[in-house]
Order: sequence, then C-alpha cells, then structure tokens
Amino acid sequence: MNWEKIRYLIIDVDGTMTDAGIYYDEHGNELKKFCTKDAAGFFAARKAGIQVMVLTGRECAATTRRMTEMKVDYLVQNCKDKVTYLARFMEEEQIGREQMGYLGDDLNDLPAMGLCGFVGCPEDSCIEVKERADYVSSVKGGHGAVRDIIEHLLRSRGEWEKVTAEIYGIGI
Repeated sequence: MNWEKIRYLIIDVDGTMTDAGIYYDEHGNELKKFCTKDAAGFFAARKAGIQVMVLTGRECAATTRRMTEMKVDYLVQNCKDKVTYLARFMEEEQIGREQMGYLGDDLNDLPAMGLCGFVGCPEDSCIEVKERADYVSSVKGGHGAVRDIIEHLLRSRGEWEKVTAEIYGIGI
C-alpha cells in the first residue's frame, strides 16, 4: 500500500498509548502510564514531516503533560464525537483522506478510522478495529505499539532509517 501522502497521524490515548487502565490516587487524580518507547515514533513522525494530533474522549492532566513533552501539534481531549471533530478539521484544513492516518484500539475509534487512508492498531485491539486496520502491531497498547506502528508506516515509505539516523546520530 502507498502511504506516501500521510501528513497527519491521529492517535488515541487509552488503550493505544496506554494499557487502557485508569488509575486514581488517594486524592482522586487520574494517573496514566505511558511507554517511553513511543517517543521515538513521535520524533520520527515529526522528522518525516508528519503532524501528530492526539484525540481522546477523556481529559487528564497526565495526558496534557506527556503530550506537551512529546510536542504534539494538536491535543484534543474530552472529545465525545471523534468522527464529527475530525471531519470538521479535515474540511477546515482542506485535508484529504489519503493524508490522514489513525492509530486507535476500540469501537469508539472505528467511525473516525473510516475517514483515514491508513489505520494502525495495537495487538490487543478489539476484533472490529483489527479487521479495519492496515497494520496490526505485534505490541500491546501502552507497551510501545505507537512506536511500532509509526516505524512500520515510515519503513513502508523508506524513511525510518533516514529520520532515526538524523534524530539519534546513528548509522542504521
């Protein structure tokens, strides 16, 4: 498949960047565990000229902090209707389906996935998402699946080695 035109990656949080667990401390604060391995995927996507939008149905300070560290281009939390939001974004920015990629894991991601030219998901995604995906990672959500999916996308475009060499100063 030709995914050369992908310029935006839409990434879900719970179950994709995390293990889908929701943790609360004794003060009622929501906590999330993010996998540091995913950072390489974020950095590689940016180096390849791909903008990242994190689109999630929940709102959490931990997500804000981590996505600020990752320097995502767009952070949209508490979005209850992802497909309407994404369709409006695409129309306003004049973005075509072939320019969009989506990384998600569950039923609430399916409608928005239908707007995108590339779909990737973690190994432990629901059956319906796996059936829709162009690439199913062998890695579970929250354990580096985002990096694996981005690596797969960039390798298919012949860009992974170049961007990682530029970022990390390594000769792969």
